[in-house]
Amino acid sequence: MASINVYYDAEGKTLSVWFDSPEKEHVTEETGEEVLLVKDAQGHVIGFERLNFELAQDQTIELHTIAV
Repeated sequence: MASINVYYDAEGKTLSVWFDSPEKEHVTEETGEEVLLVKDAQGHVIGFERLNFELAQDQTIELHTIAV
């Protein structure tokens, strides 16, 4: 089963989510809403980064999955 990796950088104020290996990054495309799409050499989205992302003191990041 593939994994999803989530990284929060409080100092850099970024939230990064990877659906595939970061080493496969080939190009990054700005969406214009402080979100960057990370794509591999074939143009598939393998992750995204949210810029200027800050968690409040009492917030956490949770991952929920659904059965299909």
